[in-house]
Amino acid sequence: MFPTNSTWDQNATTFANQTQIGSDPIGLYIDTNNSIYTINKNNGRILIWMNNSNDTNLILYAQLSSSAYSILVTTNGQIYVADSGLIKQIIQFSNSYSNQTTTIATVSSDIYGLFVDLNNTLYCSMFDGHQVVKKWLNSNSSAMATVAGTGSAGTASNMLSYPNGIFVDTNFDLYVADRNNHRIQLFRLGQTNGITVAGNTSPNLTISLSYPTNVILDGNKYLFITDSNNHRIIGSDENGFRCIVACSGQGSTSNQLNVPRSIAFDSFGNLFVVDQNNHRIQKFCLSTNFCNRERKKQRFDIFI
Repeated sequence: MFPTNSTWDQNATTFANQTQIGSDPIGLYIDTNNSIYTINKNNGRILIWMNNSNDTNLILYAQLSSSAYSILVTTNGQIYVADSGLIKQIIQFSNSYSNQTTTIATVSSDIYGLFVDLNNTLYCSMFDGHQVVKKWLNSNSSAMATVAGTGSAGTASNMLSYPNGIFVDTNFDLYVADRNNHRIQLFRLGQTNGITVAGNTSPNLTISLSYPTNVILDGNKYLFITDSNNHRIIGSDENGFRCIVACSGQGSTSNQLNVPRSIAFDSFGNLFVVDQNNHRIQKFCLSTNFCNRERKKQRFDIFI
């Protein structure tokens, strides 16, 4: 969790560029060891920077399609990728990965968000299926149960429109970046009607959003949102919502973004952003940190 009123350096460094990650990147994940994972959709490979490395030190030739949009890693090191409606698991041998995948579930939609909760249940957001579905990873069944959405695009509280990123907290409440409804929806455990917690339709004063694509929570349940078509990253704390980086508008300089997609924090509080239309991953350092001396800094409990 972050201290109240935490700030991030407004000028980012480019962690990975188009030569490394290809054009129009989307997926990003950082595990508890600060290993960073992304997908090069142009060549179907998974790139991994292990344990705070600044250099790619593992490339998996997973033969993914150009529709491989999401990636996540479980606490036991299992890698899952969403690829053209297929949820694929990277086959793992002992402490190393192979270049092989196995399909564990299939849905009739592209998938723009993956998440695994504390019960080892996998959630995926069906972009053009307008739903979020789930399955228990310990089950051999590939059947998926609907958690949110009706299957049709709409603005009602029980509907979604092209959902993107998702997050499930320790209470098993589901947060959805409801992209085309320009809002973040919260679905309490067992509830089919969502509550708008950010966006114009919220009953409370929040912040205006335009096509949000990602949402994550810190240990205080404060939200961090990729406000994609406003080309900025939004954060909240006890004082409400505010822009935290890229607040000057669309662009390609070090303090700007152009259609940001995924976000993730490392354990030192540094923010990584997939900057899709600039074909790069940007790193915004927490202002109390020096990025080149991370191993000496305080670690933050970012997620719940």
